[in-house]
Amino acid sequence: MNPRQPEIRMTNEPVAPSAAPAGTRDAMRGIDFALKGLLALAALYTVYFAQVILRPLALAVLLSLLLAPAVRALKGWRLPEPAGAAVVVLGLAAAFASGAYLLFDPARQWIESAPRTVRQAEIKLRGIKKSMQEVTKAAAHVEEMTKVDLEKPAAPKIVASEPRLVSRVLTGTQSVLPSVGATIVLLYFLLASGDVFLRKLVRVMPRLHRKRQAVQITRAIQSNLGRYLITVSCINAALGAATGALMQLLGMPNPLLWGVLVAILNFMPYIGATVSLIVLTAVAFLTFDSVGEILTVPATFFALTVIEGQLLTPMLTGRRLLLNPVAIFLAMLFWGWLWGVVGALMAVPILMVFKVLCDHIESLAPIGAFLSGRPPVPARGGQQPQQQQEAPARLTMEVSPRQTPSGASCVQAGPARIAHPT
Repeated sequence: MNPRQPEIRMTNEPVAPSAAPAGTRDAMRGIDFALKGLLALAALYTVYFAQVILRPLALAVLLSLLLAPAVRALKGWRLPEPAGAAVVVLGLAAAFASGAYLLFDPARQWIESAPRTVRQAEIKLRGIKKSMQEVTKAAAHVEEMTKVDLEKPAAPKIVASEPRLVSRVLTGTQSVLPSVGATIVLLYFLLASGDVFLRKLVRVMPRLHRKRQAVQITRAIQSNLGRYLITVSCINAALGAATGALMQLLGMPNPLLWGVLVAILNFMPYIGATVSLIVLTAVAFLTFDSVGEILTVPATFFALTVIEGQLLTPMLTGRRLLLNPVAIFLAMLFWGWLWGVVGALMAVPILMVFKVLCDHIESLAPIGAFLSGRPPVPARGGQQPQQQQEAPARLTMEVSPRQTPSGASCVQAGPARIAHPT
């Protein structure tokens, strides 16, 4: 009797792969985490060491997002985009040059009066300095009494003299001017190109919903960032004007200089106001003799910052543009550490761009919710609250009917057109 042959069945069901051991999965997760950490460190080092190139590029991109609506408005008046970009860039450069010219005379007066101010500070701090010298002498005497002199006399040290203030200013100016020139040139080309880069980005996207998402993100960044920068610039200008007027009334020297300084530093939330308060307090200490006059200056500026930070900014910017204060402070520390003062000034716009990306990408939505300054909205009836979004830009496709070889009709998609929201 022949042995029974095994029965073979053919099925279309997929065969599940054999599960990997738990140790192998843990090892793969560890390797993946380590690779991601190395990639993050490599990106961090790249951003730090390439700041000479990336800093003007980032500033030009932010300014182009802010000034693109002005170029589009000039295009609506039948002015070509290259000419409109030239008008906008020249206007921006003229505004900065005018501001520098207005500040030149107050800054020169302050520099000329610096020796006299230093002598006045020495007179006022003479008592404190004498007390500190006495404490230092007493500590040195105690140290000499308890010290056993068994060592050989130390060789004289040669200390290199530090560069003077003028040489530092000239060196800083030589490093700043190329960055400013590169930023202006990049800004012009970005504005003159119009929507070329966006159209190319839309064309390389494989699917239609990805194309729409790219247009929505770009328009949301332009809208939110432009609204934020314009509103904050107006608020800071008003704060600087109020500060200068009050400093004039209180008898502070060079009130225009302090007003402009407050307006510029206020682009760095929290940190800028703190630095301005310290500077104004120091100038008041060097200017006035009575304690009441000295304390009036910081008290007045503190009242202005409270009104600006607690009333004007939340009321004018709205809840949609509010960011988490912790995230703002961390972003300023991070970008200030990477790129210095320029990085601290660009920290909030960069954080806002990242928040817009998080709001439009589903996988990054939890990060966007953390970066938002709005309190969480409780869900009603078991439904998740819907986030308020910007009106999306329309992405239209030109379609034309054509006949297939079989006689069936279909549509053929043409090039994408981007419709700007009104």
